[in-house]
Amino acid sequence: MFITRENKLNWSRILIGATLTVALVFGGIFGFDIPVFNFLHRFDCVTCEYISEIFGAKVWLVVSLIALCVFYVRKFSHSKNFFSDVYGRVKNSYAFMVFASVFLASFVGVILKVLIGRARPVFYEALGMTGFFPFARDWAFHSMPSGHAMASFAGLIMIGMLVPRAKWFTWTLAIVIGVSRVCVGVHWPSDVILGAFIGMVAADIVWAIVARDK
Repeated sequence: MFITRENKLNWSRILIGATLTVALVFGGIFGFDIPVFNFLHRFDCVTCEYISEIFGAKVWLVVSLIALCVFYVRKFSHSKNFFSDVYGRVKNSYAFMVFASVFLASFVGVILKVLIGRARPVFYEALGMTGFFPFARDWAFHSMPSGHAMASFAGLIMIGMLVPRAKWFTWTLAIVIGVSRVCVGVHWPSDVILGAFIGMVAADIVWAIVARDK
């Protein structure tokens, strides 16, 4: 998305993407968030609930970390000189790149959630209230950005770069996961948009760093 053919970050594209994302986020906050939320929330179903449970940020981190540990153990058991280049061996594994992407996106997301302090849609449904409460510690005020969107876009975009033939599937699944978060009523559309952008940039940053070190 934001990577050149030389596997470097295209900062002009990132700037354009960031500008567009900010415009959409403000457009959502002051315009389309409520009507789009009301429309999508009508499609809340068991399938959406399952998707939300399966593709959470913690699940992404745990699964990719387990895969990385399995890779580490297998490489160690088949190589006498494994410790001579631990980082070089581990960083080239698919599991490491997915884990690093999700971790980076989640780290940035946790900070933004606290700083922004956006009230989740539950307040709108129960009290007709929306708003921002910076530095609030409660989950109910950590709506923006969407953690699921960040983690899923980071992980799936990275998988798509590692396995180009699967790009159509990874992009589609990432979008479905993001939409499902609105359907189940825990995020506003603009939360998902911001989360998706952060996830995409995180995946590209990890890709660029690993490619540079090769």
